[in-house]
Amino acid sequence: MSLKNSLLLTSALLFAPTMLLAAGTARAEVPNVVVSIKPIHSLVASIMQGVGKPALIVEGAASPHTYSMKPSNAAALEKANIVFWVGHGLEAFLEKPLESLGSGAKIVELDDAPGLEKLKFREGGAFEAHDDGDEHEAGAEGTKAHEEAGHHHDEGEFDLHLWLDPINAKAMAAEIEKTLAESDPANASAYKANLDALNTRLDALDKKLVETVAPIKDKPFIVFHDAYQYFEHRYHVKVAGSITVSPETLPGAARLKQIHEKIVELGATCVFAEPQFEPKLVNVVLEGTSAKSGTLDPEAATLEAGPDLYFQLMDNIGTSLKTCLSNAS
Repeated sequence: MSLKNSLLLTSALLFAPTMLLAAGTARAEVPNVVVSIKPIHSLVASIMQGVGKPALIVEGAASPHTYSMKPSNAAALEKANIVFWVGHGLEAFLEKPLESLGSGAKIVELDDAPGLEKLKFREGGAFEAHDDGDEHEAGAEGTKAHEEAGHHHDEGEFDLHLWLDPINAKAMAAEIEKTLAESDPANASAYKANLDALNTRLDALDKKLVETVAPIKDKPFIVFHDAYQYFEHRYHVKVAGSITVSPETLPGAARLKQIHEKIVELGATCVFAEPQFEPKLVNVVLEGTSAKSGTLDPEAATLEAGPDLYFQLMDNIGTSLKTCLSNAS
């Protein structure tokens, strides 16, 4: 080996550990990001594409309404630099774990994102019974569970199924990008480019959904629980009521009778179940009516987590509504 080649080899060997250290440092600068639920995780994953992958807490078919923390979730939170969640009224199971994190992680409550259109909870009638509703039938334990789960609606509280309007998704995505860019300025340009691409996709999705539901906008339907107010508000579909006030508390006989009568009164053509919750309740309210059944999945229980999930979720809702309502009499 020539002297020149020998010197080059020696230099490369000496420099290699420095390169590896630098690469390791660059990777370490990308924040460890943890996200509460699938729809929000999908938005975060879209903005982090090519930079890093966020961790997800509520995986698989689990629902934030009934979720219990696992040791692996607690371990992920302990390592987190940033935690994205919707807020206290949705992921109640996260409140105490996030309080225990102290100042070690930046916690971003997306229901505070600038530019959101927020709708108050619907009260009374086919969406909630106050006088002799299921909470009385379920007794004190049912009422307590309902309140602890964040569904005891005081005046001024808002429905937190915010992601079911793509324009709200854009507002949350902007807050996600801002947080990531501030925490990881080295990759700020990548986050911005990904946000721009995401916004383009969200605009196209919004336009597609307008077209999908246009033929069935005037047909009333019943949902399992009142999670669809933002979709309804954006696309002017006609939700006539919900079977249960909240998915944590099963409805009693009086509630089911009330919804059954509502189906008959309004001529509701479809009743939609959700994959995480008891489908037999849908059959009870359908009995003796001409309404058909379908399934809506507002929390993406049946979908694989990732950047494309949000678009599949919203497209599935639009398609499910159109399929059931178009085929109903």
